[in-house]
Amino acid sequence: MEFCSMRYGYFLTEPRGSDPIGELRDQITQAAESGFTSAWLSHIFGLDALTALAAAGAGGPAIELGTAVVATYPRHPAALAQQAMTANAALGGRLTLGIGLSHRIVIENMYGYGFDRPLRHMREYLDVLIPAGRGEQVKYAGETVKADLRLTGPGGGFPVLVAALGPRMLGLAGAVADGTVLWMTGPKTVAEHVVPTIRAAAAEAGREPPRVVCALPVCVTDDPAAAVARANEVFSVYGQLPSYRAMLDREGAANPGDVAIVGDEETVLARIAELEQAGVTDFVGSVFSGRERTQALLNGLAKG
Repeated sequence: MEFCSMRYGYFLTEPRGSDPIGELRDQITQAAESGFTSAWLSHIFGLDALTALAAAGAGGPAIELGTAVVATYPRHPAALAQQAMTANAALGGRLTLGIGLSHRIVIENMYGYGFDRPLRHMREYLDVLIPAGRGEQVKYAGETVKADLRLTGPGGGFPVLVAALGPRMLGLAGAVADGTVLWMTGPKTVAEHVVPTIRAAAAEAGREPPRVVCALPVCVTDDPAAAVARANEVFSVYGQLPSYRAMLDREGAANPGDVAIVGDEETVLARIAELEQAGVTDFVGSVFSGRERTQALLNGLAKG
């Protein structure tokens, strides 16, 4: 799989009205009509991303729909594979499953699961998820995951992206998955850490070059200082979560607003181009302020 130029995705916003699936359907349609090649939905404590994408995207325009990302710990990998296969069947094969560990504070304090040795957990999780998601017989006995089954439903063979930031998790994503999906990771870190690590792992495993889907907050504005302050407020939690904090530190960013793509049209275009030069295959802008002007710029990029 060769990527000749960076593609542009649309970050779907959590619906707030009385018809959330209808709102999501409208966003997906708008994204496709604007020329975006993909649309992505986060999975936190609102809509179940897979269910929502299946309901809103079925019978809709031919645009890739992805989760960014579904946490692994609360679901057995075969159960997640079965749900993803069903969603992929509903979407006519347009699903990309983005998965991630989430964070210790979420998994232990909110869900009550242990968060020990997350790399082992993800490795064993993928050992079941990927073949199960292809409809293969799985007989597996790991330290954290066991499975002896075969899923027989339609929709098998969906791509899997792993939210990977550290070197060992990036190595795992490159070796066995289809790539990674990033958040709060700046261009220096992408160029010097993410892309070389994941590409080397894929090459060593004899796999095709992996996807690097990079999502970042974006705002086109003539008052960048105010936009950065707003980003620091909206995304403050990401400056405190250890995995994102490590990426901000690697970038030399004091706060989340320092990796947000902020400025006038020329500045924003230059920073997005920097990500393409760093090796990003798909850029997904999350509009957090200045929506009309920012969306106009992103739409222009998507349409080419």
